[in-house]
Amino acid sequence: MKSLAWLKENILKQNLDAVLITKPTNIRYLSGFTGSSGFLLITKTTDLLITDFRYVQQAAGQAKEYKIIRQDADIYKTLKELFDYNQIKRAGLEKEVVTLAVFEEYTKRLPGAEFVPISDPCEQMRAIKSEHEIDTVKKAVEIADRAFLHIRNYLATPGQTENEIALELEFFMHRMGAERKAFDTIVASGERASMPHGTASGKVIEHGDLVTLDFGAVYDGYHSDMTRTLVIGQPDKKQAEIYELVLEAQNAVLERIRPGMRANEADSLARKIIERAGYAENFGHGLGHAVGLDIHEGPRLSPRDETVLQPGMILTIEPGIYLDGWGGVRIEDMIVLTAHGCEVLTKSPKELCDAII
Repeated sequence: MKSLAWLKENILKQNLDAVLITKPTNIRYLSGFTGSSGFLLITKTTDLLITDFRYVQQAAGQAKEYKIIRQDADIYKTLKELFDYNQIKRAGLEKEVVTLAVFEEYTKRLPGAEFVPISDPCEQMRAIKSEHEIDTVKKAVEIADRAFLHIRNYLATPGQTENEIALELEFFMHRMGAERKAFDTIVASGERASMPHGTASGKVIEHGDLVTLDFGAVYDGYHSDMTRTLVIGQPDKKQAEIYELVLEAQNAVLERIRPGMRANEADSLARKIIERAGYAENFGHGLGHAVGLDIHEGPRLSPRDETVLQPGMILTIEPGIYLDGWGGVRIEDMIVLTAHGCEVLTKSPKELCDAII
């Protein structure tokens, strides 16, 4: 695999004998293995997938480029044998994944080996999606788009709670082929919409409420993520003004984002519009983030991320304004960066005048 060859080059550059991969999505990305228990031990000459009895057959079918090792009941015993056999003296560990307790256990149980905390070894590779990955994400996005059109009609029935709306969204996505929801579904109505991550509650959705719906589907391991804000009934003047401001900020990004731009420059395209309107303190999160096998990947479109954007990156564009005691508006689309701009993957309508009457 090209990605595996790239990783091996970086093992050599960092003067490591091996890298031990434990993050499930990195394991899946590098090997294709989807079981819930496994390790990859990648050396300069050997690629091993270590798993227990439950997944040996599955691993052999999914990770054909790896030698499958059935682990002992004591995983540290298995690792010790493999480290000794492959003469591994210096191994890299994913520092964002391995806890201090596990790090200490490695050090104690595998004497003679030095463990080096390293940044996610797959992050750069995973940031640029292949055509197959893009096609898979598009299927996850399509499921979410269909769910939004369904839930708009479902909201027409008065007296429902946020929890009921969230469950209907999730059931519908499952019926459309989703493996699972991408994250805890956000349904925040009325004043609760001022909470950017206001997951669904028992609150009854009422006439006049702004309703923020933030949800996604997982298809073949890949995630989608979208947000739409609706009003129950006709929007009042302030609701319409805030909504149009957020939409203006989002459109500015969709029109101008391109490869070669830094992530924080993309963030500023939306942030400057919101700041000029006097709502700087009410847009307290980044503009977006990459999406793939994980719902949140790098780069982040934030004021602090200076990553240079490249074709093939899949990102969310999700500006928002949140006013305590009033509510909030967020609009979120997924895009893939192309050679000269972006392709908007999310197709759901986003005009407030299309809100539920």
